[in-house]
Amino acid sequence: MFKRTLGAGAAALALIGVLAAQPAMAQIKIGTAGPITGSNATFGAQLKAGAEQAVADINAKGGVLGQKLELSIGDDACDPKQAVSVANKFAAEKVVFVAGHFCSSSSIPASKVYAEEGILQITPASTNPKFTDEGGWNTFRVCGRDDQQGAVAGAYIAKEFKGRKIAILHDNSAYGKGLADETKKAMNKAGITETLYSAYVPGERDYSALVSRMKQAGIELIYIGGYHTETGLILRQAKQQGMNVTVMGGDALVTNEFWQITGDLGNGTLMTFASDPRRRASAADVVKAFKAKNIDPEGYVLYAYAAVQVWAEAAAKAGTTDPKKVAAALHAGTWNTVLGPISYDKKGDVTVADYVFYIWHNGNYQEM
Repeated sequence: MFKRTLGAGAAALALIGVLAAQPAMAQIKIGTAGPITGSNATFGAQLKAGAEQAVADINAKGGVLGQKLELSIGDDACDPKQAVSVANKFAAEKVVFVAGHFCSSSSIPASKVYAEEGILQITPASTNPKFTDEGGWNTFRVCGRDDQQGAVAGAYIAKEFKGRKIAILHDNSAYGKGLADETKKAMNKAGITETLYSAYVPGERDYSALVSRMKQAGIELIYIGGYHTETGLILRQAKQQGMNVTVMGGDALVTNEFWQITGDLGNGTLMTFASDPRRRASAADVVKAFKAKNIDPEGYVLYAYAAVQVWAEAAAKAGTTDPKKVAAALHAGTWNTVLGPISYDKKGDVTVADYVFYIWHNGNYQEM
C-alpha cells in the first residue's frame, strides 16, 4: 500500500515537473488612472474607455511580445495625494506602464513615484509644461502643452477681441492656472491687457459675487482656465445676470456634460482643442468599434487609446517591456496611432500639436 502511494506521489511530481516546463502565457500588467469619481469623472470615464478598448484590440491580435495585456484601473479623483497612492498601488502590482493621469496636478506628483519605481508614463491629457519640463526619463504625453494651447488662444483673443474688456479666471490648479497664465502671456505679448485677472474656488455652486464683479467692470469676454463644471456654472450665472458676454476655455470643455450644465446658454462658447481625432482616417476603424457599443469616443477617449497603442508599438520594437528600453525606443521612432503619426522630442512631448478653435452650438462642439 505504501509503495502504491509513493508511486502515485512520484507520478504527480513528475506531472508537475512537465507542467512547469511548459511555456506560461504570462500577462503584462499595465495601468490607466484618472478621476473615476468626483466632479471630473466624465474624463476618467473617457480614459478608461479608451484604454480598455486598446487593450482588447491589442489582445485580440496576440498581445505584446506574445503576452496578453492586463489592465489595472486607478482612481485619483484629480487629487494629488490620491494620485500618489494610485502610483504606489501600481508599483505594488508590478505595472510596467501607465496611460495616465488626466489632471496635471495628478500626473506631475505621480510621475515622481513612477520614475523611482521604474514605470513608464504616457499621459493622454495632462497639458501642464512642468510634466515634461521637470519630468524624468519616464514622462511622455500624446497631447499638446498649455504653452502651445495658450499661444493659440492668446493670439485669437488679440485679433478678435481687441479693444474689448476681458477677464481671465483660473481655478488655481496646475492645469487651470497654467493654461490661463499662458493665454494671458500670449495676449499681453500681442498688446492686449486684461481688465480683470482673478482666481475662483473650484467645487462651489454659487459664483454670483464673481459674476457681479465682472458685470460691474463691463466684461465682454471671460477666458476661464479650469474644468467644465465650474466653467458651465460661471457661464450660466453670468447670462442669468444679463451679461452679454462670450466665454472661452480650453480642452477641459470637450465633454457633453458641459452642455448638460449650460443648456442653450452655452451657445457660442469657444474652446481650444486639437483637431477632432474622431474624423481622422487613422481612427476610422476604432471609432466604428466604439459606436457599435454606443460609445461616442469624444474628448480624450482616443488619446487614451493612442497612449496604450504607442507604448505597445514601442515595446514590440524594443523587443522588451523593460520601461527604460521602451522609453528609448519611443524617443527614437515614429509611431502610427489613431491620432496619426506621433514622434517625440527629448522631453517626451509630441513634435506636432495642432490646436484649433471649436464653438458650442445646440449641444455639439464643432471646429470653426
